Amino acid sequence: MWSEAVAPARPAVPGSGVVLAGITDEAAPDLAGQLAVLAELGWSTVELRTVDGLAVADLDDRHFARVASTLADHGVRVVCVASRIGGWARPITAPFEDDLAELAVLARRCAVLGTRYVRIMSYPNDGLAESRWRARVLDRVVALAAVAEAAGVVLLHENCSGWAASDADRMLELVDAVPGSALRLLFDTGNPVAHGYDGYAVLRRVAPHVAHVHVKDARGAAFVDPGTGEARVRDCVRLLRSVGYTGAWSLEPHVALQPHRSGLLADGAAEAFVRAGRAMAGLLR
Repeated sequence: MWSEAVAPARPAVPGSGVVLAGITDEAAPDLAGQLAVLAELGWSTVELRTVDGLAVADLDDRHFARVASTLADHGVRVVCVASRIGGWARPITAPFEDDLAELAVLARRCAVLGTRYVRIMSYPNDGLAESRWRARVLDRVVALAAVAEAAGVVLLHENCSGWAASDADRMLELVDAVPGSALRLLFDTGNPVAHGYDGYAVLRRVAPHVAHVHVKDARGAAFVDPGTGEARVRDCVRLLRSVGYTGAWSLEPHVALQPHRSGLLADGAAEAFVRAGRAMAGLLR
């Protein structure tokens, strides 16, 4: 079970109250490279997705132990683990056992890492009728949330791939379907531009349920540094703060890596990540 004795993530700048983090596999595949960009940015918080090209749940026990101890040695806290549950590569027809198995591993590893947040999505459709798609998504998410609650972790649904990806009513229905607090929302500022919907309008509806934020920006089909595109990142920040949001701001810039496309880092990925991180920090402050 989750221990309330675990300290919260520290602000990136003492006294600022702003926790800056990042999905650092967009800067480097290896942990040393990921820690290097955090150090250059002056951040002490990370959102883990992959290390050495492996998802957190796929690391063997010895590899994971090295990752956890190295993070601790560097004073870096993990604010969230980005899973593949319900994501773009796992449509609603994919075996549910894969998601249950991944959550079981991540629940144990979250306790070691000192976080209780696990990012999920809500299953892209794969030929099912709308009503069957909805019913199956709700069944799966409710079942996952029950496992999460028993393990003391919280699922964060991201506005990306799946049934509730872009519709505020569906996001709220998903939250309402889960008793207790084992499911909250993760709002990604840049996904709406990429997926063609008004993200700010959606955020106005769901902001009180948001427990974690991904910061990215986009202009048309291209991802750009935060604050320089069409995602209204500044407006989203103001709105979230107006409803009392105090969670982390986690950089997922997509300027050098888009996992759902090539999965390959572009040249200059570390420099691009640092540039985007400085843009995000300046925008938030």
